[in-house]
Amino acid sequence: MPPLSDEQIREVLPHLQRFALWLTRNPPQAEDLVQSCLTKALSSRRGGQAPQSLRAWLFAILYRQFIDGERRRKRYQRILCFFTGDEATAPSAEALAITDDTLAQFAQLAPESRALLLMVSVEGMSYQEVAVALNIPVGTVMSRLSRARKQLHQHLEGHAPSVALRRLK
Repeated sequence: MPPLSDEQIREVLPHLQRFALWLTRNPPQAEDLVQSCLTKALSSRRGGQAPQSLRAWLFAILYRQFIDGERRRKRYQRILCFFTGDEATAPSAEALAITDDTLAQFAQLAPESRALLLMVSVEGMSYQEVAVALNIPVGTVMSRLSRARKQLHQHLEGHAPSVALRRLK
């Protein structure tokens, strides 16, 4: 199977950049994430089968790399705190400077919720494409998307409920 063409990359690049920017909320980190995503995609396509949906496949690679990077960052932060004795670092100045209420509330959603909302609402991906990208069933995509939309709506209305815990016997 031939590698990704320049045309294919140019077509999907703005979507990947926008998705990465929303996940990282940091332009340089987003660019690095997109570059590493494309590097991985180009190296793994050599001799492999063509994915059914190129866009969903690239979004899956980007999202998985984001999650892996977050795990590494948190692990490094815990190790650093252990050796220095410092508490976890405060939120970035950029996160504190967000003034637009909708964007601020959206940024407070869990990464999984943001990813679902971005893929479906902003990128216009089908539920099936999102299911392939995140490696979860379509029904799970639909229920998580519904919860993410409801959570965002409640945050915007100013009455976000606390998480209810169920008692198991």
